[in-house]
Formats: sequence, structure tokens, C-alpha cells
Amino acid sequence: MPRQSILSYINQLHRPIFTTHELTVLSGKSQSNVVQALNFLEKQGLIFKIYRGIWAEAGNERLSPNTVIPYLFPRQRAYVSFISALHLHGIIEQIPQEITLASTGHTRVIRTRIGTFSVHRIAPLFFDGFDWYEGKGSFFIAGPEKALVDSLYLSACKGKRFGYFPELYFPKSFSFKKAKAWAQKIPNSKISSCAQKRLMELFKVNRACHRHI
Repeated sequence: MPRQSILSYINQLHRPIFTTHELTVLSGKSQSNVVQALNFLEKQGLIFKIYRGIWAEAGNERLSPNTVIPYLFPRQRAYVSFISALHLHGIIEQIPQEITLASTGHTRVIRTRIGTFSVHRIAPLFFDGFDWYEGKGSFFIAGPEKALVDSLYLSACKGKRFGYFPELYFPKSFSFKKAKAWAQKIPNSKISSCAQKRLMELFKVNRACHRHI
């Protein structure tokens, strides 16, 4: 397959990330021919392989680790939550080393060329409270209140990993009332109780901090 041919199909997608399967369907070529062409383009430094079957244009400014998320989970949804979401919402200043995701699938770690994704399972009945990033982004993210409660939920399930945070800054727009409502929706009553207790502790600390400003 000529180099220009596969590049033209990539350009038709109008995005920095694409998959082997997409190009196979779009071009009508065999998968082996498409892979051969992609490997050639990678050697030329025009594209690079992110993960199995997932590729990206080299140097594209629209490319970020978060934009890869939908391609890592083509058959199920996952959303940015926990520490990563709290950072994106400005509640935690420290940049997480991994991108933390909530999913109804198995807990696992996915290592790619542009980032490491730590996937954590939550109950299907609690898989909610997320939307497109900034209302129009290319990946799903939990709202700030849900991201905090997701962290407390995991902490109660799996120990202290998500129960204690770096310094937290809650903007005026953050609603502890909304966070409490999410904590009450946790299906497991014991976990719900633990999350509500920890949330109340954070609320008291936050209120005390604001009194001294």
C-alpha cells in the first residue's frame, strides 16, 4: 500500500488518534496491509503506536493522554475520576503520575506510550455522575463532588490509597451537599456510611480553614 494512500485515509478522520480497525474498514484493504503501511509511517516518524491497535499522529497539538481513553475502552465506558479528576477540577494541585479511571470492568493498569492508566472498578449502580470534559471534550470525567466521593468509595473498599489526599482546595462552586447526596447513593450501606463519615471530616476541615482566611 503506497504511503500517500494510507495517509489520505488518516486525514479523512480529522483527529490525532485512529485505530488499525478504522483504517482497515475505511480503506477496504486487508488488516495485514494496513499494519504494514502503519509500521512504515512509524519508521518515517509521521505516526507512532500508542497501544495495541491504537495510533497517533506525531507532534499533533490536540493529542493528550486523556484523548486516548475512549479508544482504550471501545466496548464499555470509563471516566476520569479519583485523584486525576480532582486535579483537573483544581481541587488537587499535584499532578498525578497515573490517570485514574472509573469503570464497571476489572481493576487493572494499562501502560501506553503516552501515559499510564489505573482503572478501578466501581459498582454498576454507582457508575454515574460524569459528563464530557468541559461539556465538549473527547473524554468523560466525573464532576468534582462525584470524583471526591468515588475516592472515598474506593478507600472504604480497598484500604487507604484514596482516602487521604494531598492538600485539598475546595472552590466556592464545590457543593458538600451534592457530595453527601452521592455518598448516600453508594449501594453498599457500610461503604456509604464510611464515605459519609470521611466526607464530614473533610467538610469540617474545609470550614475551619475558611474561618482563618
